[in-house]
Amino acid sequence: MKVLISGTATAPGWPAPGCGCASCGRLTPGHRRPTEVTLTGGSVRLPPTGPLPPGHRVSTGPDGLTLTTPGGERVLYATPAASHDTRPPASHDTPPPAPSPDSRDAPPPADRYGERGAERVPARAEDGPAACDLVLIDVLDRPERLGDLRRRGVVGERTHVVAVDIDHRVPTEAELARRAALWGVRAVPDGTVLDTGGPVPGRSPRPRRTLLLGGTRSGKSAEAELRLAGEPEVLYVATGPSGGDDAEWTRRVQAHRDRRPAHWGTAETTDLAGLLRTAEVPMLIDGLGTWVAAVFDECDAWSGGDGRDAVTARCDELVAAWRQARAQVVAVSDEVGLGVVPATSSGRMFRDVLGRLNQRLALESEDVALVAAGRLLPLPI
Repeated sequence: MKVLISGTATAPGWPAPGCGCASCGRLTPGHRRPTEVTLTGGSVRLPPTGPLPPGHRVSTGPDGLTLTTPGGERVLYATPAASHDTRPPASHDTPPPAPSPDSRDAPPPADRYGERGAERVPARAEDGPAACDLVLIDVLDRPERLGDLRRRGVVGERTHVVAVDIDHRVPTEAELARRAALWGVRAVPDGTVLDTGGPVPGRSPRPRRTLLLGGTRSGKSAEAELRLAGEPEVLYVATGPSGGDDAEWTRRVQAHRDRRPAHWGTAETTDLAGLLRTAEVPMLIDGLGTWVAAVFDECDAWSGGDGRDAVTARCDELVAAWRQARAQVVAVSDEVGLGVVPATSSGRMFRDVLGRLNQRLALESEDVALVAAGRLLPLPI
């Protein structure tokens, strides 16, 4: 099936006329036109603008609008929930709509990672009954929706995935391309002709171990979540305390829980070495600063003495497990070397332990970056 992708932006286009944001200001007018996709010889357009030709069927559901052609090809237009009504698309200053609960509780498909030969076969035949041949998705809305589609088999290894409804929610084309590569999505230019019978481009290799450093409210946790948003399965490892009687800390913990995709697994533990040795799915550790603090508590090390040796042994164990990790892992840590020298000996001890741990894990990582004010600064060797 040949598909002409004439436009890839939201209704106003990108840049949006009259918008004064930095994202729109970087682009020339008409850079990306409103999303318009034509298939089956020009007889069908998405979004639909009129009656469909005979033999075509369309249905709507929690994932979006699904079109089935007479030949059995299936196209999903996975737009945000808000775009199925008459309201205008959300801007980059508008919070995304609430997730649809219907799509998140479905069980994973059987054998979604099965081996395939070189011969092209319809996606639905190899990837389960729900797999589509083409998915057009507003991946800037909630990128974890793509991971959930993969989890349920709607997106299979033979499914072409193309970003549409693009706009100033992403600052630049370069950042769009970076995120698309992370998520396994094609961000094609307007005017692209795609053949769904052709091979699906392979996903870019992902680093096995990533360490993201940053200060408080730097955006490091959001960047870590972004890295794994397109994965069908993720284990989120929370190392901090639950909050107890501290109302403010409890609110912080709840905000992190609410932001997590509902289909991600969660482990609240300080046994990071054990998880790294046994994990079989991508893992996000948030974060190493609270882990070190918890280990200090467990080892009664704040006053020094034998507790400090126990902390060192726990750090050695973590580094050894990180070095041998088999699954993809992204860890978040605090960059402790940019601030005021702590006033207490225990504060200085904590700073030294975490700083050394950061250095040791960075040495054993394929990817290390600093996040400052939401900007990603790679730290190459």
